[in-house]
Amino acid sequence: MRYIVRALKQFLYLTVILSLLIFILVKAGFVEADLSKMFVNGYDSLWQIALIIAVFAAVYPRLGYSSREARLYGSDEEVSSGVREVMEDKGYRLEEDKGETITFIKRAPLARAVKMWEDRITLTRSISGYSVEGLTKDVVRICSALEYRFSLPGEDA
Repeated sequence: MRYIVRALKQFLYLTVILSLLIFILVKAGFVEADLSKMFVNGYDSLWQIALIIAVFAAVYPRLGYSSREARLYGSDEEVSSGVREVMEDKGYRLEEDKGETITFIKRAPLARAVKMWEDRITLTRSISGYSVEGLTKDVVRICSALEYRFSLPGEDA
């Protein structure tokens, strides 16, 4: 279900961006306001564009969201407080703490809106550290920061 919601949000997001671009081009006088003259195939181009956007929106959740393991060394108390510090430094605030699973969301409302309120990072406790799940680019940054923070002494970070 989450996959479908993310795909629909992405479809809407891409449609709005494309519409704004076309609006700006029309207002700037670069293209005519008539859709039949604006596109090579006229009004048939609309469903073709919608189909292309739908394909991108359907693929994006598979590529844009992922899960990655962060290996963290130290006691549970030390790791737990360190994770919260790292997440605070990265601009996240604690949303929910269920013991084994901790979720964080962005602090800034604008950052949340830009990410279509799909900014949740979920950390699930595992044997070697945490499994981090969320937007791929954020997961990579957070895992790197966590692993650097909890790297063993003498280990290249």
